[in-house]
Amino acid sequence: MAVVKLNDGNRIPALGLGIWQIPADKTGGIVSSALRMGYALVDGAAVYGNEAGLGEGLRQSGLARDQVFVTTKIWNDRQGHDETLRAFGESVARLGLEPDLLLIHWPCPQKGLYLDTWRAMIRLREEGRVKSIGVSNFMGDHLERLIGETGVTPVLNQIELHPGLQQVELRALHDRLGIVTQSWTPLGKGQAFDAAPVQAVATRSGKTPAQVILRWHIQLGCSVIPRSTNAGRLAQNLDVCDFSLTEDEMAAMATLDAGLRSGPDPRVFS
Repeated sequence: MAVVKLNDGNRIPALGLGIWQIPADKTGGIVSSALRMGYALVDGAAVYGNEAGLGEGLRQSGLARDQVFVTTKIWNDRQGHDETLRAFGESVARLGLEPDLLLIHWPCPQKGLYLDTWRAMIRLREEGRVKSIGVSNFMGDHLERLIGETGVTPVLNQIELHPGLQQVELRALHDRLGIVTQSWTPLGKGQAFDAAPVQAVATRSGKTPAQVILRWHIQLGCSVIPRSTNAGRLAQNLDVCDFSLTEDEMAAMATLDAGLRSGPDPRVFS
């Protein structure tokens, strides 16, 4: 699997496993199976309620700690400098390890705390307790304020991104700032599976629509974190390195952008 270089010199796999909505009692087994298949990135969060399973799955897999990139996130009600430090410690205890990447899950701008949260995360990075720090669901103005007031640029912004919501302007800002785009809900709940541009690539390449879309994300330069609990689909999601979309096919995919957001609006969600 390809890797994407972060602005702090670290690297993140271009494709990993998201564990949102995976039941806590099943997370360990699914993570362990995925890692043995070849996954090397697992994206978790405190609010998912399955951090313990993530850590257990890594240990069950038999892989060395440095072979797996682990992400977790600070939830909305734990923002603020001291509260973030406490929340991080609790995540470490549940995981049984220190994550590679820590994210602010949502900006919650009305709370006015994401700058204090970011300063706490800078401290954690400087203390060597986490390698990289970033954000999730931040809009352009949130990013610019964060960087302008702290001088520290997030390595990554994890955002909703799929054929129906391509976030062209935000991705361009990421490119200018040196921030990696990571896509959540990357398959857009399957809404583009039957679209002509997706079907054309699937027919030509012999791949599934899901594989076509995941490959599209990778060719955009994104890191992408699809979720599945099905062993067959986990394997299929990983099998996207042996084909490419042409320039014309990428251009055709761009026509599917309709601004269709399935998740909350980051400007108001708290």
